[in-house]
Amino acid sequence: MPKLLLAILFFISLKMSAQTQISGRVTDGNEPLPGATVVERGTQNGTTTDADGQFQLLTTGKRAILTISYVGFKTQEIAIGNRSIFEITLESSDAMQEVVVVGYGTQKKSVTTGAISKVRASDLENMPVSRLEQSLSGRTSGVRVTSNSGAPNSAATVRIRGTTTINDSDPLYVVDGIPIGGGIDYLNQSDIESIEVLKDAASAAVYGARSANGVIIVTTKKGQKNRTALSYNAYFGVQNPWKRLDLLNARDYATLMNESSENAGQGILFPDAANLTGGTDWQSAIFDENAPIQNHELSISTGSERSTYYASFGYFDQSGIVTSAASSFQRYSVRFNSTHKIKDWLTVGNTLGYSRNTGRGVPENSEYGSPLMRAINLDPLTPVVETRPDVLNSPVFVNFPVVKDENGRPYGISTYVTSEVVNPVAAVKVSQGSGWGDKVAGNVFAEVLPINGLKLRTSYGVDFGYWGDESFSPVYYLNAANRRDINQYGRSQNRGTFWIWENTAVYERIFGNHTASLLVGTVAEHNEGGGINGSYQDIPVFDIKDASFGFNVPADKKNFGGYEYEGALVSYLARLNYNFSGKYLFSALLRRDGSPKFGKNYRFGNFPSVSAGWVLSEENFMENVSPINFFKIRGSWGVNGNEKIGNFRYVSTVGGSRNYTFGFPEIFTNGVTPNALANPDLRWEETTQTNFGFDAKIFKNISLTFDWFEKLTSGMLLDISVPGYVGNAGPVGNIASMRNTGFEVELGFTKTLSNGLQFELNGNVSHVKNEVTNLGDEKEFLTGQTFTPQGLEITRTSVGLPFGYFYGYETDGIFQNETDVAAYNKNGVLLQPDALPGDFKFKNTIRDSFLNANDRVFLGNSIPTWTYGFTFLTKYKSLDLTIFGQGVAGNKIFNATRRFDLPTANLTTDALNRWHGEGTSNTFPRLTMTDLNKNFSRSSDFFLENGAFFRIKTLQLGYSLPLAATSKIGMNRLRFYVSGNNLFTFTAYSGFDPEIGGGSYGVDRGIYPAARFWLFGVNATL
Repeated sequence: MPKLLLAILFFISLKMSAQTQISGRVTDGNEPLPGATVVERGTQNGTTTDADGQFQLLTTGKRAILTISYVGFKTQEIAIGNRSIFEITLESSDAMQEVVVVGYGTQKKSVTTGAISKVRASDLENMPVSRLEQSLSGRTSGVRVTSNSGAPNSAATVRIRGTTTINDSDPLYVVDGIPIGGGIDYLNQSDIESIEVLKDAASAAVYGARSANGVIIVTTKKGQKNRTALSYNAYFGVQNPWKRLDLLNARDYATLMNESSENAGQGILFPDAANLTGGTDWQSAIFDENAPIQNHELSISTGSERSTYYASFGYFDQSGIVTSAASSFQRYSVRFNSTHKIKDWLTVGNTLGYSRNTGRGVPENSEYGSPLMRAINLDPLTPVVETRPDVLNSPVFVNFPVVKDENGRPYGISTYVTSEVVNPVAAVKVSQGSGWGDKVAGNVFAEVLPINGLKLRTSYGVDFGYWGDESFSPVYYLNAANRRDINQYGRSQNRGTFWIWENTAVYERIFGNHTASLLVGTVAEHNEGGGINGSYQDIPVFDIKDASFGFNVPADKKNFGGYEYEGALVSYLARLNYNFSGKYLFSALLRRDGSPKFGKNYRFGNFPSVSAGWVLSEENFMENVSPINFFKIRGSWGVNGNEKIGNFRYVSTVGGSRNYTFGFPEIFTNGVTPNALANPDLRWEETTQTNFGFDAKIFKNISLTFDWFEKLTSGMLLDISVPGYVGNAGPVGNIASMRNTGFEVELGFTKTLSNGLQFELNGNVSHVKNEVTNLGDEKEFLTGQTFTPQGLEITRTSVGLPFGYFYGYETDGIFQNETDVAAYNKNGVLLQPDALPGDFKFKNTIRDSFLNANDRVFLGNSIPTWTYGFTFLTKYKSLDLTIFGQGVAGNKIFNATRRFDLPTANLTTDALNRWHGEGTSNTFPRLTMTDLNKNFSRSSDFFLENGAFFRIKTLQLGYSLPLAATSKIGMNRLRFYVSGNNLFTFTAYSGFDPEIGGGSYGVDRGIYPAARFWLFGVNATL
């Protein structure tokens, strides 16, 4: 018996010696979580955190797994490994308890009174994107993100609650408190802690003169106290086009060209049309089916009670799917953030990011020079590479510097299609060059707590950008209209420097049930920059690698120019936040901005806002309404500004290169004259916005947010018309106005079943109605986009309609016979005297005796009125699945992909359904080389198509190794995933891609389509 007792005691001592004493702290990222449960999985070991969120626990050893839980937060599991101290941050499962960035501070969402949407780091983790702004697409209500093209690193058009102004409607980006110019493409996705979108005037007014278009606040990651983590996120993949157009093959092309020639009374072009087969597939010639893409992001974060650090390195490389040799992008980036608590009353820190971008690009959406426009329109009879002996011996190939491939074979030159429609593969060869960009953005700050409740902060931030490009065009011959007889080398270098100094004081006080905070501050900003560009012609080189400005060339073959700019802004702000018992909420703000861009009479502008909220769920009468866990109604009103105009528009500047003749005989003189009249009353554009909404949590699993808004923009800046005898242009004036109204809904549902299956569904939908309400007394409309080759006016901006509305003729079927043509008259006068059977019948909308430009009408909206998106996530044990979709509706697209000014250009197979006899078609007119009726040279609804689409942006399946397995190798997390991006697009649009942003919004000129991605990725954390 004593031996048995000794054995038991020995076993217990061994067991105890194997145990590990650990300690730690549990927070929500800002505040401690007292009473959180910390349990070792599979044992009876457990404890709860104290008032400071701290705990101590005796575990069974290195392989132990901790489970941390707290009401209202997501349960988290952590492997012990070799660590003994833990800093654990729990993620809220209740969106209303989240902390959101509101500009110069943070607030719990439960007490915010503005309209703010948030994207968290966890939302971004499983959604690989090449540019950060794309992560907002379909994720937040009221935000429409439209890719300008699918080219590598192509920017996106971002609109918050619609188009706010006729001028620049891009939102303001603020990264770690610094207003950033030129977009946020320099940021790494894994470096982002959160993105907040300030949508209404009350939340955005804190940024005053630049907030009319909304504000996007990006916060980068910081280190965590008493915790060290090394993370590596990467993916590799290939890209390919998700759609191709059905173009005519050689036989069909020759057949229709013969018919078109005959209809014009001309001869047959291709006598052997019936014997032709196949033909050149120009789409295959320019598309890359396996364009590579890769991304690597490595970060380390660490910290003690006094200091925290976060550092990262990123590398991104993407080749384009269109002429990939000339379409690519690479980005290197580095980040270092730190905070240091020097004393209990003094904290200092910094954020710093650097990126280096390089890449090549091709025209993305252009009727001139776009590879896709050329591939669509070039005839299928011309080969990519010419091998026919009789053609090679022709004068063109013998006497001109035709472009050749790597094997010395000349590229094909069409004898049927001319102008800008050249061999797209050859055109890429003669476009040599690349661009680059360096960006440094960051700040240093200090916070002082002189007395309880008062925080003083000073911050100095910079945004330095340096960019340029280099190009070389050799001597070449693509066709008679596209040739270069003398080479040219060019280079440009540009710089932009910006600094901002902010000083704020925040006093917070809680007295009884009252909580109040007062913010006051000043801001000073300065920006300057410039650039130089130059070119040399006829230098003795044949390739860009040998080109430079080091050669001696005559003065008439040199060209240099440059520019400089400077600007500043000074601001004062004050904000009061108040709530009573977390139930009655109020906020008021005033910002005053001064800028030298505006006239001396209106150099300063005031931008006030007020907002209020009522948390009904905190009222006694709601205690028994068990389905409603949280319900808050809120309203806001405010005024935001827009200062995005050029410098010195309020004065009469002078310009050169103004030529005039004097005397007799006449002497040609070069001089300077005023550019425009002065306007000392030039002032800010102002957008007044009213917002009403509510936030709710129902049945503990359902979250619902609703907002209704009205935005009224007044004093929009337009050129004022003046009589021609004035001798120069009119001044800029505040003369136009615009209205946006709409509503937004965000709905979320989360559930964890008893078997451990977790799923989350989030969806949003937004509706925006845009209306131009005034263009000034002297303007009936503003001309918008045009299709240059045919001189088509495509869009107009007119009072009572949305910005950039499609404009043109309305068709009324096709004349089927001579009787139809003769019957279309007014008082016996033919309305379309040049029409023949098979031609369009255009509506005589004003019902007079003529069909002319006055019969044009407004045909459709180029801007979607509906945007929506959803995300579905589910997790079971080690498997997770993510589905993300996004779409738009309520808009049309002008399909301008065919060069109808070139009658021998190729066609899509829709042309096989053209009119070629009575009753054969009532939608596609006859083909003819002359087009006297202007079937294709009038802007009409024939070119318009439904632009609505729904796209599965991401379908991702992941597998995470169990913690018991990762802990054995000293890791906290190891996850692998496969992902498909842009897998399916459901649309009635016949072009390459219905998503068209940028300056050609809604007009497809041969858009570079979004690529379909197939990715394999890994997320690893030590």
